[in-house]
Amino acid sequence: MMHAIFTRLRQGGATALLLCSAAWAEPMQGIAMYGEPALPPDFDHLPYVNPDAPKGGEIVSAVIGGYDSLNPYILKGNIPWQLSQLMTETLMGRTLDEPFTLYPLLAETVETAPDRSWVEFTLNPNARFSNGDPVTVEDVIWSYETLGTQGHPRFLTFWSKVEAIEPVGERGIRITFNTQDRELAMLAGLRPILQKSQWEGVDFANADGLEMIPITSGPYVVESFEPGRNVVLRRDPDYWGADIPFRRGTMNLDEVRIEFFGDETAAFEAFKTGEVTIWRETNPAKWATEYDFPLVQEGEVVLEEIAHQRPTGMTGLVMNTRDPLFSDVNVRDALILAFNFEFINEAQTGGAQPRIQSYFDNSPLGMEPGTPATGRVAEMLAQYEADLPPGAMEGYALPVSDGSERNRANVAAALDRLAEADWTVGEDGVLKNAAGEPFTFEILLENGSSEVASVVDMYVQGLERLGMQVTVTSVDAAQYKERTDAYDFDMTYYRRALSLSPGNEQTLYWGSSSADAPGGRNLMGAKSPAIDGLVNTLLTSESNEDFVAAAQALDRVLTAERYVIPFYQWNAAFIGHADELQHPETVPLMGDWSGWEPDVWWYEEAAQ
Repeated sequence: MMHAIFTRLRQGGATALLLCSAAWAEPMQGIAMYGEPALPPDFDHLPYVNPDAPKGGEIVSAVIGGYDSLNPYILKGNIPWQLSQLMTETLMGRTLDEPFTLYPLLAETVETAPDRSWVEFTLNPNARFSNGDPVTVEDVIWSYETLGTQGHPRFLTFWSKVEAIEPVGERGIRITFNTQDRELAMLAGLRPILQKSQWEGVDFANADGLEMIPITSGPYVVESFEPGRNVVLRRDPDYWGADIPFRRGTMNLDEVRIEFFGDETAAFEAFKTGEVTIWRETNPAKWATEYDFPLVQEGEVVLEEIAHQRPTGMTGLVMNTRDPLFSDVNVRDALILAFNFEFINEAQTGGAQPRIQSYFDNSPLGMEPGTPATGRVAEMLAQYEADLPPGAMEGYALPVSDGSERNRANVAAALDRLAEADWTVGEDGVLKNAAGEPFTFEILLENGSSEVASVVDMYVQGLERLGMQVTVTSVDAAQYKERTDAYDFDMTYYRRALSLSPGNEQTLYWGSSSADAPGGRNLMGAKSPAIDGLVNTLLTSESNEDFVAAAQALDRVLTAERYVIPFYQWNAAFIGHADELQHPETVPLMGDWSGWEPDVWWYEEAAQ
């Protein structure tokens, strides 16, 4: 059977999608969702890496907020996100040039059944934890079982689809699945591997995240930390995998320092003085006007724009449909109409940024806004006709205002939608339901982000014109995590990054089964048979054509459900960094993404 795979091709600077065919039933040096991996079995290094990059130096990044745990594998605690990227190792590794392909990391080879009902990994005999102990089959099996039963909820969905996990010989592990799901063989290669002996006699789920820092096999270890101030990661000079093909030329910096700040202003000032050595700007207006400070003028800070070809994902304000106030799609539609994007975008970015139109916008997986579904997409949607939100089949597009502050036409349309949900404005100017109860809700924000707070302030002014009573509450990082983990919010800021290889994580993001799990990622509380069914189609598609159609159909339903009020999109990263920090000229398909910085960067003193 012919399959298709997203594969990177360079022809006159263009990127294309290559169709390949493959099947395997023997140990391989990689695995792809459809077809074959693009790199040959004897590849020397990843194509976007400098294999001769020097080792040494440091990079210092800024994070707004704080932390109270260094254990990224459990629900308890607020963790610096970089730890999973730099400390964690898995049996296979993702490449940033092939959305649905994995290459060996802790594993030496991978083998899977033609129908993907099982997958088998053979460990690299040289794999070692940071304390020098070998990574064993027993460690792997214990890690899968423990994370699947006691770890962070994001690990639970995969484990529920595992029928059995068992050793095969001295270095092999076979995992058999109880569900038809082609992606499971891929996901099996991406579970963190921890050292079993460290956790003997310890309550894994409730261990103190600052006293029990997990031992891993990754290239970096925690050297020092001051809660609320910084974390310093040191490159392990004895790292076992420094010369395997997947790692060659990566993890070059001796020190990765993460500094924590109370707000964005303080963090940016630290970058301007050189205390912080890398900074990402999300506001193009600021990028154009506030980056002419002395270190830039003197050439000590370099400014770059790094394009990517990823989906936009979704950034905006999410409505919690567990709250009866937001359970009606007409109310959610009204709140989107009241968001005066054109006016806000002009004020925030000078009108430079286009709006996010859908979850998979800017990619082949995205829908075409405002157009009716056709072909395979329409066929897939038709199965869930009774459960589709307005516009999913016919075509839905976000409202456009005239750009004026009053936003009169959209405010009038919003009032019509609210009336359909039995909310009307009384003589006192207050929006009320039939019982006389006012339309009152809270927008929950985390301290530190002045840009989001500014957007919300302008939005609240528009909501007040509808007669709504809105409270904006800002809390520290720990309180914010506690409240969002418990879904104790009405509306909050939301950012969900998406890739060109959507799979089981879609269930975590908006599946019914994850809607009520504490600490889950389904913040909107979506419980839709159409979404659940389309995610299942996505996971079981046997051709690239069906996979793309399922993603486009899912995109239509998610967008038409009006769960999120979308902000503007970023199809390029605006990065300022110290001149000594270098990266390869070749930028991968995914651009500035997890696995690129600091992974493939290096430090090189400027020529005198």
